[in-house]
Amino acid sequence: DKFMSIYYLFVINFLGYTKLMLNIFNNLEAWVTTVMEQLGEPGVGLLVLLENLFPPIPSELILPLAGFTASKGDFLIISVILWATLGSVVGAIILYKVGALLGRDRTRAIFRKMPLVSINDVDKTEAWFIKHEAKTVFYGRMVPIFRSLISIPAGVERMNMGLFVAYTTAGSLIWNSTLTGLGFILGENFHLVEEYVSLFQYLVIVVVIIGVGYFVARRLRQRNTKQQ
Repeated sequence: DKFMSIYYLFVINFLGYTKLMLNIFNNLEAWVTTVMEQLGEPGVGLLVLLENLFPPIPSELILPLAGFTASKGDFLIISVILWATLGSVVGAIILYKVGALLGRDRTRAIFRKMPLVSINDVDKTEAWFIKHEAKTVFYGRMVPIFRSLISIPAGVERMNMGLFVAYTTAGSLIWNSTLTGLGFILGENFHLVEEYVSLFQYLVIVVVIIGVGYFVARRLRQRNTKQQ
């Protein structure tokens, strides 16, 4: 079936993209280190801001490395966390504005053109987000992949900016404090943080792929039932 072929192609390309990102990741540490050496704690904030807009720059590398640097006395850990959180919030606001510019009507028009997706699906997702927007933004800031993306639907739905900033700040502060603190505690073994966070990220990827596969299979079954 054409749609299943598209799904399999998506999975293969997604896994290939993941492998490519891992290769890029291996070359990022030197650059991240240079930025921190040149700019100090504000450099951490800049890197985290860029991480929100350009996911190949992973916070699981930036923050533990900054924590390790703080453990050597070169950075103040509180300053690292505050700058990182500021970077997170600024990056999230930029993506919120992107979602707001995209708007609800354009978003619905895009989904109308997508195969197997009905407007009823969009309505249900929209209603769920509006009902749980605060929790979604707060917990979303602590989930790899969705950390940045969650700001876009918040902008599309024009979530109250004050609440958006408050929950983004709270969630980001927990995430940034945890990764920075672990890097501080582990010292030269700060790479362990990236390894375990990467496992969590792979789990999220697997769940997403299974979810998309289930949705596609269910829709194809419904379509075949209607044709019979």
